[in-house]
Amino acid sequence: MTVAGLAAAFGSGAMTNAISEIESTDLILVSGSNTTENHPIVAMKIKRAVRQRGAKLIVIDPREIDLVKYADLWLRQKPGTDVAVLNGLMHVIIQENLYAKEYVENRTEGFEALKQAVAKYTPDHVEKISGVPAEDLKTAARMYARANRAALLYAMGMTQHISGTDNVKSCANLAMLCGNVGIEGGGVNPLRGQNNVQGACDMGALPNVFPAYQQVASDEARAKFTEAWSSCNAVSLSSKPGLTVVEMMNAAHAGKIKGLYIMGENPMLSDPDLTHVEASLKHLDILVVQDIFLTETARLAHVVLPSACFAEKDGTFTNTERRVQRVRKAVSAPGLAKADWESIADLSGRMGYPMDYASAEEIMNEICKVTPSYGGITYERIDKEGLQWPCPNPTHPGTKFLHKDRFSRGLGLFHAIEFIPPAELPDESYPMILSTGRVLYHYHTGTMTRLSKGPSERCPESLIEINPSDACRLGIENGRSVKVTSRRGAVTAKAHLTERSAEGTIFMNFHFHEAAVNLLTNPALDPIGKIPEYKVCAVKVEAA
Repeated sequence: MTVAGLAAAFGSGAMTNAISEIESTDLILVSGSNTTENHPIVAMKIKRAVRQRGAKLIVIDPREIDLVKYADLWLRQKPGTDVAVLNGLMHVIIQENLYAKEYVENRTEGFEALKQAVAKYTPDHVEKISGVPAEDLKTAARMYARANRAALLYAMGMTQHISGTDNVKSCANLAMLCGNVGIEGGGVNPLRGQNNVQGACDMGALPNVFPAYQQVASDEARAKFTEAWSSCNAVSLSSKPGLTVVEMMNAAHAGKIKGLYIMGENPMLSDPDLTHVEASLKHLDILVVQDIFLTETARLAHVVLPSACFAEKDGTFTNTERRVQRVRKAVSAPGLAKADWESIADLSGRMGYPMDYASAEEIMNEICKVTPSYGGITYERIDKEGLQWPCPNPTHPGTKFLHKDRFSRGLGLFHAIEFIPPAELPDESYPMILSTGRVLYHYHTGTMTRLSKGPSERCPESLIEINPSDACRLGIENGRSVKVTSRRGAVTAKAHLTERSAEGTIFMNFHFHEAAVNLLTNPALDPIGKIPEYKVCAVKVEAA
């Protein structure tokens, strides 16, 4: 998920508001999130807000996702045209004088540059780019601007583009334009893709930051962590940011990286252009994989370290609304499996840097000392209920929503964003667009769910979702094997005819190694967030 984009606007890549606030807002705008299948608990809150509390719902999505049934308005844009649509909404809001003037004046900067940038994104112009009818765009803009409180929710349908950071900044622009940041029931709310993505980012599992998004390039931050981590041996911390996942694979392929240590990740299914990924991993001098099962990636490893699963260890997870919650050991791990931190500490000690932690709680105590937003979050305080960061000291109650009186940078910064098309558009050889995502019954690369009887019975195979008009034109029948080819590879799976996907587009999930859709996807990166463009790639579809 693109942390960089939201961080640039707000100072952190997190939901600004709490999940519970969804039920008390006046309008919900969902963009790039198949919430019902990817975040079913959040989707339940959205549906309840609409059906029981009268909230309005706008859905912006190229697919007819389940939430469309509950929406007052659905904007079906062409894949990869989100910036144009968001700029079009802001154009209407500014032109019709519907924006929050006092808020913009007192709490933001850069408005004139934004106004100038969106001036050319008239509803008619946006319709030509995105396919969204001009009148629908106007209606959506008026609905959002006139709501007393409006919550904007998005997920990887917004971030997994070469313009992912721009998409996120545009969401921030829209929310600030209407005064919806820093209020209860409002905000810009990225829904995290996995259970502890937020916690991992908070702890510095990004190439350019220490815990709490403290920049590695900062002399002050490096001095702070040098002191904290030099208790046993002197440490030297680099000021140079590291590499992101796709950049690591490229460096491994080029021989610049000789070894990789992969924990709880399965890039042999989840990364784009899997043929390149496999070649890159095979170039390594050593590949270590630490996981709970022998994944597709682990099968390529020189060394596999067995991990304890969530129910076999103590610790914390930080969820999508910034809530830090306890994880407690319920059963013993099998065989030689250890908690991840134990394996890391053991390996570190053998390499000359002792990590003499006696428990996960000791690590949490260190986190409190070096991570200001977690300063008041202790095991004792979250024994029964989690706390939302920022929680800077032991008496702080946690923070339900961010930026109440001021932004972390002082004033909220508008960014003037121009629409750029996806990296790979349909042409004569590859005339259709492929987008990827998940289904309700499986989780990520299926490492756990595909070994579970229930989910596998409900969803036993990958299907290629194709519009009936396209299927008729191509001579494809429902349930028939279909071959999908891109510039990087080909996969075969059964066709599922449905109007959920628009004409000219197909959709596949990435849970099944038998039809590994990421053999097809484009590794083109967002230049800032460095996330690959999973959501748009050009393909050829034919009966197998």
